[in-house]
Amino acid sequence: MTPKQFLELLARLPARVWLQAAVGLIGFVVLAVLGFAVIAGVAAVVLLLILGFKAKAWLRELFAGKPAGQPPARTQGRVIDAQYEVIEKKDDELR
Repeated sequence: MTPKQFLELLARLPARVWLQAAVGLIGFVVLAVLGFAVIAGVAAVVLLLILGFKAKAWLRELFAGKPAGQPPARTQGRVIDAQYEVIEKKDDELR
């Protein structure tokens, strides 16, 4: 079927089919936009909840008056001196 024959086939469709196709396309676009809005809305609510909990913890820590927890102090490891000697090998010795 050539593109010209396809266009002629579409031109012979009744107006009811064209209206149904247009309404379906509009409905699809509306559902897609609403779906995206719902996903974006849920993401925004989750983000606001997370920021709210973080702000609550920060304010509680700010007004508590006691210092925040610190990581444990580092312990010094034992340092052992070692002697080493660099040995250079010539190309003839490698073979």
